[in-house]
Amino acid sequence: MELKQCWRHYHTITRHRHAVIANCRKAGIFWQGLGHDLSKYTPAEFIPGVRYYQGTRSPNEQERVEKGYSAAWMHHKGRNKHHFEYWTDYSPKTRRIEPVKMPLRYVIEMFCDRVAASKIYNGANYTDSEPLRYFLRAKKTRSIHPETSAFLERLLRMLEARGEDWTFAWIRWYLERHDDY
Repeated sequence: MELKQCWRHYHTITRHRHAVIANCRKAGIFWQGLGHDLSKYTPAEFIPGVRYYQGTRSPNEQERVEKGYSAAWMHHKGRNKHHFEYWTDYSPKTRRIEPVKMPLRYVIEMFCDRVAASKIYNGANYTDSEPLRYFLRAKKTRSIHPETSAFLERLLRMLEARGEDWTFAWIRWYLERHDDY
C-alpha cells in the first residue's frame, strides 16, 4: 500500500464521517452520529478502501469493477444500520429475502450520510439537489422498503426545495413528536 494513497483514503473517510456527525447533530441524533461508519477503519474495509481509492466516488465501486463484487461493502452494510441494505430479512410468506422498514432514527442517519457523501464527492459542485438526483438515479433498481424509500425521498425533496437549515429544523421537530414515519 502506498502511503500517499493510504493518507488520502483516511482523510476522505474521516472528512465524510465528521460531516455526518455534524449533520446528525443538526438533526438531533448527535450521539448516534458519533458511531457512524466506524467499521470503515477496520482492516476489512480500510485496506480495500486504500487499494481502490479514487477520491471522486466510493472505492467499493472500483472493487466491484475489478472483482465483480465488493467484499468491503458487504462487510460495511452488515454492520451499519443506516444502510437500507442492512434491513433485509427472510419472509416466511414469500420465502425470499425482502426489505424491512427501517426505524426512523436510522433513516435520519441515512439522510445525513447521503448529504455528507454528496458534499464530499461533489466538492464545489454540490447543490442541495444532488442527494435527490443520486437517490433517483437508482430508484427503480433499489430493493428498499416502500415506506422507507418514500420517507427518505420526502426528506431529499425537502432539502432540494427548502435547503439544509429548514430541513434539519423540520427533522428535529419531527423526531420530537414521532417514533415512526
